[in-house]
Amino acid sequence: MQMGLGAASLTKFCHHHLDMRTTAIELNPNVVTTCRRWFNLPKDNAKLQVLLGDAAEVASQDTWRGKVDVLQVDLYDQEAARPMVDSDVFYANCRALLTPNGCMVVNLFGHDSNFEESVQKIAKSFGTNALWAFKPTTSGNTVVLAFGTPRTVSTDALLIQAQKIQTRWPLPATKWLKILAPIKKKPRSP
Repeated sequence: MQMGLGAASLTKFCHHHLDMRTTAIELNPNVVTTCRRWFNLPKDNAKLQVLLGDAAEVASQDTWRGKVDVLQVDLYDQEAARPMVDSDVFYANCRALLTPNGCMVVNLFGHDSNFEESVQKIAKSFGTNALWAFKPTTSGNTVVLAFGTPRTVSTDALLIQAQKIQTRWPLPATKWLKILAPIKKKPRSP
């Protein structure tokens, strides 16, 4: 499941390359129209569903509880100053959507965003030992992974998995290992 369609790059990749059943939630109907018209987002079919709706509202509904393996959260408006939905309640609802081995992936950036505050909110629902992050990009994006079940993985096991991913799909997974690490910060008290 994806919350926030953007230019539909992740949606198309999951649908075409990963051949995954994919549901995207998008608030703005113009974004969906633009993605279909200009960015080759396919029409809904048996494996792809684009729903118009509010991500926070969808996350709070029982419909998807315990059914999502990967939840991609990228919720920004045209200003992209900070995440549009970034609350304790939202992240708790996102955690409830995941299967036991599921993972939430959140893109955190924006000149008005506060990475530490967002991580604290995510940690309240997932626990600090379940959080990993990629190093920030030059444009300031930081991708955080929050696992439904905390993961302790050896470097060798990660390398083997990255090599499998790279062999199967057009992704530079072994390079990612250089910029991915558990978040080691202890949450502050509110």
